[in-house]
This record gives sequence, C-alpha cells and structure tokens, in this order.
Amino acid sequence: MASIAEKLALAQRHLARVQGAWDDPTDWDDLFLYGFYALEAAVDCACLHFGEPARPEHWSRVDAAQRLSKHGLDDVAGLLRDLNEGRKSVAYGDVDLPDLSAEEIATKIEEYVESVSGLIERGRVQ
Repeated sequence: MASIAEKLALAQRHLARVQGAWDDPTDWDDLFLYGFYALEAAVDCACLHFGEPARPEHWSRVDAAQRLSKHGLDDVAGLLRDLNEGRKSVAYGDVDLPDLSAEEIATKIEEYVESVSGLIERGRVQ
C-alpha cells in the first residue's frame, strides 16, 4: 500500500499532465485520463490522512470523496463521475462526452490537489 507522501506525489504528477492538457488546443484524452487519476490519488491521500476507508475501485473513491467533505474538502464526487465518463468517451467513443469546460476541470482538479497537499503539510507541522 502506498504511503501518504507517495499518493500525494502521484496526484501532483498527474496534475502536471492536466495543466499541460487543458489549454487550447485541449488534449481531452490527457485531461480526462490524468484528471481522473489525479483526483483519485488525491482522494486516496486524504483518506489515508484522515483514516477513512478507501478501496481501489472507482465507485469507492466517489463515495470516499463525499465522505471527505465532512473534513472540509470540496466534494469532488460529481467531478470524478464526469471525468470517468469523459475518459470512457474518448477511449471507447460510444459514451456521451460530458459538457464540461476544460479550464474549469483543470482548475477544480488543481484546487483539490492543492487542498489535500495543504492539509498534509499542516499535519506534518503539528
């Protein structure tokens, strides 16, 4: 099982790919894929930090994202679902592409990863 630091580093690596994918022209493949992975890693990291249960299935991370909101993190469950649908849409071509703004997606992902990073850093100081 990965440590908190490893999960955070993974989320930050995926976030870097998101930041390179959203601008014009948007690379929807990378935005959906790495955005989804960045949020999942950040959710896993926060779960480890707060001692919340987390399983590796996508649906489990959606549930975890909702639970983490009680700790002051944004509820990104809906965004996780949208990113998963977008990921499947660009990969398979037979799933409807969600109507989302690339900049808004990237911003929300960045804010969440930064929020998790901040709480981990604050936790190390205590």
